[in-house]
Parts: sequence; C-alpha cells; structure tokens
Amino acid sequence: MTIHIDNVTYAYRRWSRPVLADFTYTLPDGLTVLLGPNGAGKSTLLKLAAGTVRPAHGTVRLDETPSTATAYRRAVGWLPQHVQPMPQLTAREYVAYAGWLKGMTTATAHARAAAALGDVDLTEHADTKTHRLSGGQLRRLGVAAVLVHDARVLLLDEPTAGLDPQQRRVFRNVLATLTGKVRILMSTHDIQDLAEEVDHVTVLHAGRILHAGTTEEFLAQTPPDTAFGRAAEGAYTALLGRTHDQNS
Repeated sequence: MTIHIDNVTYAYRRWSRPVLADFTYTLPDGLTVLLGPNGAGKSTLLKLAAGTVRPAHGTVRLDETPSTATAYRRAVGWLPQHVQPMPQLTAREYVAYAGWLKGMTTATAHARAAAALGDVDLTEHADTKTHRLSGGQLRRLGVAAVLVHDARVLLLDEPTAGLDPQQRRVFRNVLATLTGKVRILMSTHDIQDLAEEVDHVTVLHAGRILHAGTTEEFLAQTPPDTAFGRAAEGAYTALLGRTHDQNS
C-alpha cells in the first residue's frame, strides 16, 4: 500500500498563490527523507498526504482508497513536529488512548499498546508519565501512537528538530527497524538526517520536486570537488544551486 498524489493544487487561501500546483508524487517503499528549505511546501505535502487538508484540485489516495475515507485515515499515520505529553497518562496509557480514538476497543488498544511501545524501544518506559519523557522519547512515543492502529504509512514532520545528536541517532535507528513493516516519509530541512539507512530522497523546493530517487542517485549529484564526508550536503546544495541559476 502506498500514497499517490495526482495533479494536486493547494493554497491556504483562495486568493493566494498555491503552495503546490499540479503536483504529482508517489511515495516509494522503505524510508524516504523529504528534504527542502523552510517554506518549500514539505508540511503542506504531509498534511495533504495525511488527509488533514484537502486539495482544490487533484486526488490523494492510498492505492484506490481516497484520503476522505475512514479506511485511509486508519492506514495512514501523521506525526506532527511537536508531540504534546499528557501528564496524567503513562506512556502505555497514552498509546492505548490513541488507539481508542481510532476506533479500537479499550481492551484491544491496551493490548496493542505494549507491542507498539516495543516497536519504538520504549518498553522500559511503559509506566512512565509522559511529561517525564525526554524530547527524543516523546517523538518515539508519537510514532508508537501511530503504529498502535496498524498504520501502513508513517508521515513524520521534522521529527528530529531540537534533538541532540544522540537522540537523533536513536530515533533514526528506530525508524530503520520499522521500514520492513511500513512506508515512511520524513520531512526535514537538516541534511544531517540523511543517514545510511535512508532508502530514498525527495528534494522539494518552492512547491516542486527537484529530485526523487534512491539515496545513491541523490548522492550522485555531488560535485567532484566536494570535501570528504560532505557528499550529502554537496548534492543538496548543487540541486538548490541549479534551481537558483535557472531562475536568475
């Protein structure tokens, strides 16, 4: 199962310039990093893919299921940038509550919560109140809350923002263990999020796709004079630079 975005146009106001216009994209398998500067349209793309906003034109679907369908919202999980703790709930209760909101019975939600916490390596914190979790643990808790209802696609909006390098590493390791179970689209403007476990890279700029392909294809854009260890940064800068040259 994957998300197909076909000829979509979306603007936040009818009279404003579209953030995305005649935009088409299909999410590949595995873990895809969505790169782009602030204002590129990454969050808009994720909201459309999550079904939280609707396009003025075009369609968003999961295979043949439209984004307006209940089945779509159950199969596609969206994690916004900020995960808010609920101080009165433990991690297990938080995840179970998320499952209940998606229509699961209380008993099923509690039973599945334990498995979802295991998927994100939070089992030992199952009985910890959510406000006592670190920033990185909260992000993983958010992923567990999405996984509890058997989401087939995860949409993550800047999930590593504000995390220290160790927290980033742990978070990416968790995502790597999930890619055999779900497709993941993770937006970021930080090239440091492009690690070896990433399968695909999509670069978005000013509402259009500059590049979409495997990580190897992305790194092939690196200029030959790029300093050692900075291939990803070189490729990203080169792609953005070509756009600037074309618009000059």
